[in-house]
Amino acid sequence: MPDGVTMVGVAGLVFIILGWAVSIRTVPPVRLSGLYALGSLFLIIYSYLIDDPLFLVLNIGAFAVSFAQFFRGLRLTRSS
Repeated sequence: MPDGVTMVGVAGLVFIILGWAVSIRTVPPVRLSGLYALGSLFLIIYSYLIDDPLFLVLNIGAFAVSFAQFFRGLRLTRSS
């Protein structure tokens, strides 16, 4: 059975993923998505180096969403 600290981390992970799911239809500015993706990439490396699997999963998800939003935003910018 996971301890209380782990459960708080998992709850945070779940709420962040739900936030992404709710807001996935809106396209944020390309600059924001690019910076967010870059920051998430560095946090992926950091969480791997400190051996924190929960933080690693969260940042992989953050990178995937922001990376997809970055290219989505570029495509919409070019088509307008």
